[in-house]
Amino acid sequence: MGEFQYFDIILFAMVAAFLVLRLRSVLGRRTGNERRRDLFVRRARPTPDARPTPDARPTPDKAPSLGEPGDSVAPLVAGAAPIDSVAEGLNRMRQADPSFDPSQFLDGVRIAFEMIVTAFAVGDKTALRPLLSDEVFQQFATAIDERVAAKETLETRILRLDGADIVEAEIAGRTTQVTVKLVSHQINVTRAMDGSIVDGDPEHPIEKTDFWTFARDTRSSDPNWVLVATSSG
Repeated sequence: MGEFQYFDIILFAMVAAFLVLRLRSVLGRRTGNERRRDLFVRRARPTPDARPTPDARPTPDKAPSLGEPGDSVAPLVAGAAPIDSVAEGLNRMRQADPSFDPSQFLDGVRIAFEMIVTAFAVGDKTALRPLLSDEVFQQFATAIDERVAAKETLETRILRLDGADIVEAEIAGRTTQVTVKLVSHQINVTRAMDGSIVDGDPEHPIEKTDFWTFARDTRSSDPNWVLVATSSG
């Protein structure tokens, strides 16, 4: 058991180091003299004579995931807005901000999803803070504190992200909100201080469907979106 625990410590250290390096590569290092890099890349408005690049089509033996770039509007799901409503919301967002691009936004969501899930699992509040609203951060921080108090650890591995699709898009006043349906296969295991399993199965992944809502103030000089609400389907 001691050897396994020692291996776990090394593994967690490697995961934490990877997370820090990835966070720095996406957001950049902050010295106090520069603005944060945009996690959700905003594409410059194309010139009138620009021609769109045809979307790459998958070969017959490889079906596209729900979150392939270009699949910005999702099929209907329970509780989701109608497709026409989503398209209308996206059009209004483009009118308010011509640089907004749904495909680039979803690329940022995929990165943020992995970063947030990983940071929560290892209890890294510093990595979580710039990605979450105050309310959501408090919820995450409370859950981390409760886990620490119980002397438990959470092991999370995202085996694959099967889908990332916009199911709601709206703009109210100066605030834009986009809700994304995220379907992933994960392994989540909660262990007690002695290494025994409290919850989960390290050998069998589970499929998770999450609905994450991101928001941004269109008049803010900060280009980043933050996670303002989460729910599971």
